[in-house]
Amino acid sequence: MDAGPIVRPFARTGGRTRPSRDEFNLITLIIAVPTDGVPRGLEPEHLVILRMCTGAPLSVAEISARLDLPVTVTKVLLGDLLDMGAVHTRAPIALAEAPEIHLLQAVLDGIRKL
Repeated sequence: MDAGPIVRPFARTGGRTRPSRDEFNLITLIIAVPTDGVPRGLEPEHLVILRMCTGAPLSVAEISARLDLPVTVTKVLLGDLLDMGAVHTRAPIALAEAPEIHLLQAVLDGIRKL
C-alpha cells in the first residue's frame, strides 16, 4: 500500500496557494528562457520545469501532470519562474487563427487524389 507523498504539495510552495500573477490557465504555454546559468533560490520542482520547457513549450496542464502535482501548486511554481524571468508564457493559437475546416478538408481531398 502506497503511503502517498512524503512532502505535501503546498510545502513545495511555502504554503502559498495562489501564483503571484493571474496569467495561467490549463492551456497557457510555457517555455524556458535560454540562459547560461541556473537562477539561485530554485526548488527542485522549478529546475524540473525549466528542463521540461527547454526547447519546446508545454501547457500548464502537461507540466502539472508530468510533475504529478495539483494545478494550483504548478501555477505557483510557474509564477515564481515568471517573476524571475526564467520562463515566458504564450497563449495557444486562437481558434480564429487556425485554418478553417473546409480548407483542411480540401487539402486532404487533394492529397487523396494524388
